[in-house]
Amino acid sequence: MPLLSVQDLRTHFHTRHGVYRAVDGVSFELERGETLGIVGESGSGKSVTCYSLMGLVPQPPGRIEGGSALFDGIDLLRCSPAEVRAIRGKRIAMIFQDPMTSLNPYLRISEQLIEPLLIHEKTSRRDAVARALDALNAVGINDASKRIHSYPHEFSGGMRQRVMIAMALITRPELLIADEPTTALDVTVQAQILELIKELQRESGMAVIFITHDLGVISGLCDHVQVMYAGRIVETATTRSLFYEPRHPYTRALQRSIPALQPKGGELYTIPGLPPDLSKPLSGCAFAPRCELAAARCRQESPRLVPLHPDHTQACLRVQAGEI
Repeated sequence: MPLLSVQDLRTHFHTRHGVYRAVDGVSFELERGETLGIVGESGSGKSVTCYSLMGLVPQPPGRIEGGSALFDGIDLLRCSPAEVRAIRGKRIAMIFQDPMTSLNPYLRISEQLIEPLLIHEKTSRRDAVARALDALNAVGINDASKRIHSYPHEFSGGMRQRVMIAMALITRPELLIADEPTTALDVTVQAQILELIKELQRESGMAVIFITHDLGVISGLCDHVQVMYAGRIVETATTRSLFYEPRHPYTRALQRSIPALQPKGGELYTIPGLPPDLSKPLSGCAFAPRCELAAARCRQESPRLVPLHPDHTQACLRVQAGEI
């Protein structure tokens, strides 16, 4: 039985300007100790998928329209508020994208770090502070014993990001959701953080959902990858299969956008056009208006995820027909 099984998750936002289908039928499974990477452009539904699992979608305007998310047999979408609070921050933790808006500016770092331990583990304040110091040292905070009592505004953006990572890992969760966790970090610290996550996985069997735009990070960290576009999964595969045999045109376009793969001195490739307006009905393939390989039927028929082999599925009509 997988640790997490998400089936047909649909999260919509009801606004004055229409209903935005931010997540529109997402399904995936995650085993203990496994790392799943979620990639896609901004607005593709990556973060909203995970916010839905954590019960963090603001309601209103957000609404979980359907689906299930079984975490160790518990449906996260139908839990009572008390049940969600018992799981969130202890068994499931999340590293948020923007540390400045996630940290409370009125509380010292020490108070925010030890809060999960005091609430979920009922540990003493002295032991909690000691564990908080260990967590700060693990993520590379120099002079942690002095800086632990500072306020968030006294840290740089990268240092605040490290504090957020320490807060998420301090309870040793069973599932870690990492939403662009290394964006504000330099390359050296990024490698240190990723190694820390791998070490915790080896020790405790922690599962990880890793949301990122950096396909290079995905290649060295994740076991499986799912590519999202316009609130839907368009391709899912093992990491090796996705990088060596990308099938969906959108996945190929994302790979072509990696600067390191561009010829030196050449013009950087960008995907033409813009993502679709999710408040309007989409006919056919959502990527068709931007796709260089689209045919007439791509704008009329809605593609479904079809397995190419057991570990690789994709949703392109022309690939499924053997045309490309």
